[in-house]
Amino acid sequence: MPLNSHAAIGNVTLGPGRPLAIIAGPCVIESADHARLMAETLAKIAQSLNVPYIFKASYDKANRTSIHSYRGPGLDEGLEILASIRHEFGVPVLTDVHTGEEATAAGAVVDCLQIPAFLCRQTDLVVAAARTGKPVNVKKGQFLAPWDMKNVLAKIEEAGGREALLTERGTSFGYNRLVVDMTSLIEMRALGVPVIFDGTHAVQLPGGQGASTGGNRAYVPPLCRAAAAVGIDGVFLEVHDNPDQAKSDAPNSLHLRDFESLLRSLTSIHNQASG
Repeated sequence: MPLNSHAAIGNVTLGPGRPLAIIAGPCVIESADHARLMAETLAKIAQSLNVPYIFKASYDKANRTSIHSYRGPGLDEGLEILASIRHEFGVPVLTDVHTGEEATAAGAVVDCLQIPAFLCRQTDLVVAAARTGKPVNVKKGQFLAPWDMKNVLAKIEEAGGREALLTERGTSFGYNRLVVDMTSLIEMRALGVPVIFDGTHAVQLPGGQGASTGGNRAYVPPLCRAAAAVGIDGVFLEVHDNPDQAKSDAPNSLHLRDFESLLRSLTSIHNQASG
């Protein structure tokens, strides 16, 4: 059977004709209390604007620049925290997976499994994620053309997956630099699955600070607005209440105080673009 044109992540359905969805949360789980605070606050803002919301956070950031960088609480504790957020706040939950074993464990807890960009060609991981029966969000590798993602979708389909999403997060342009090609959103939507724009990873400067990744969060709103105008099904945002002190992706994380205004502008643009 072919992949569905829509993807149901918990009670949120993404795809043509549906409202713009927001996938947002801190880059990594810093503590149970902080993850709960962010989930509750972001969910309330989204609900007040009638915006479909999915909470995201990673239990392990396995591809940090430095071996000394904070990675998260790990699989078991992280999944326990995500499960509690899902239950307490009634929101769907998304997280990264890095191995087939992690995909199986996370698939029993969360609503959507995400394949990190650096791992999007890892066949065993993609197949394991698809076999959980959960929607699989694949971030396009910084090294891939958008039309090459058809091969990743074929792996999901042949493994029995029915729902997949593709996420644009920028393309490598020389050293320590990413650029966003907005035509990639059009190319990937033509593959027949929902497309997400990752507004915060797109403004990274990978390894740009020597032992950590740099970035510029000031570019997040304009790039997200451009993507919404081109046509997307959802926006992925790393949001933090004190981004300069975030334990991962501090330079490119959106400040919590800017979340509501950005949602307002994105939903307005999406509604006009879809009308």
